Amino acid sequence: MAGKTIVLKRCPSILSYASIVGKKEGEGPLGNEFDIKVTDSLLGEDTFEKAEMKLQQTATDLALQKAGLEHDDIDCIFAGDLLNQCIGSSFGLRQTNMPFVGLYGACSTMALSLAVAAIFIESGVAKHTISVTSSHFCSAERQYRFPLEYGSQRTPTAQWTVTGSGAVILTDTPQKAYIDKITIGAVKDLGVKDANNMGAAMAPAAADTIKRFLTDTGTAPDDYDKIFTGDLGTVGSELLYEILEKQNIDIKKQHTDCGMLIFDIEKQDAHAGASGCGCSASVLASYILKRVESGEYKNILFCATGALLSPTSTQQGESIPSVAHLINIKYSEK
Repeated sequence: MAGKTIVLKRCPSILSYASIVGKKEGEGPLGNEFDIKVTDSLLGEDTFEKAEMKLQQTATDLALQKAGLEHDDIDCIFAGDLLNQCIGSSFGLRQTNMPFVGLYGACSTMALSLAVAAIFIESGVAKHTISVTSSHFCSAERQYRFPLEYGSQRTPTAQWTVTGSGAVILTDTPQKAYIDKITIGAVKDLGVKDANNMGAAMAPAAADTIKRFLTDTGTAPDDYDKIFTGDLGTVGSELLYEILEKQNIDIKKQHTDCGMLIFDIEKQDAHAGASGCGCSASVLASYILKRVESGEYKNILFCATGALLSPTSTQQGESIPSVAHLINIKYSEK
C-alpha cells in the first residue's frame, strides 16, 4: 500500500477485451473502434431490459472467444449495471455457470469490477477473471427519469445514457498491458440534487480520487500519457478542473472524458455528453486498451465515476452522493 492506494506486485494483466454498442454510439466518433455495433435497440428481445442482458452476454462471450477461453476457464466474473438489483448482470450471465460477484458502483462499476478482479489475481486465488458492465438508454430512462413515451425535454446539463457493454479478461500470465495500482474512492457529496446534472454530482468524487492517487504515489499529471474519467461530460469536466486547480493540480493537458469521446456532442445532440455504465466500459474495452496494447499509451489513469442515486432517493429530495475508482494501467514490452 502507498497511503490508500493499492500497489500490485503480480501485475494482473489484460488478456483480452470486447465491446458492443448501439446505433447512436456506432455512428459517433469512436464507431470504428467497437467490436460490434447493433442497429436494433431491442437486440431481438421483447424488452429493453432483456436487450441489456444480451449486451453483457455478447461482450463476455466475445472476450472469451478472443482469449481462446471457455466459461469453465474463468475463476470468477465481476459484473454490475444500473438496473434495480443489477438484473442486467445476474439475469444476463445466469446461463454461464461462472462464479459470479455482483457489484454496484453506478457508472464507476467498470473500474470497481476491474479493481476487485485484479485483487483476486494479486492474491493468487484466481488465474482468469472477467470484468463486465453495461447500460441501455431506454432501460435507464425508464428507471431513473421518464418512459420514452412521455417525451420529456432534456436540460442542457443532461447526459445521454450509452447503450453498450464492455468486458475485460484479466490473467496472472504477464501481458503487455497490466494493472499496476488501484485507488478505491470515497463517497463524496457536493449537495447536487438535480438528477439531470450528473456531471456536477460526480466531479467532487473524481477530484478526490485523482488527488489521493497522485499524493499517495508522489506523482504529477505530467507523469501520465492520459487521465481518463468516466462520464463527467462537459459540465462535470469543467467542475473537475476547477476543484483540482484550487488544490494546485492541473490535469487539463492529460485529461479526456469517456462521456465526451463517444458522441459528437453537437452533431448527435448529446447535450452535456454521455453517461451510463456502458460508456466508460465500452470506451475502455476498445479505444483505450487498443492504444495501451500498441504502446501508444504507456502509463494511463482510468478513473470511472458513479452517481449513487436511486429513484426513491431522488423522489425524497435527497442529494446525489458519488464515488470514483481509479485504475493505473501500464504498458511493458516485457
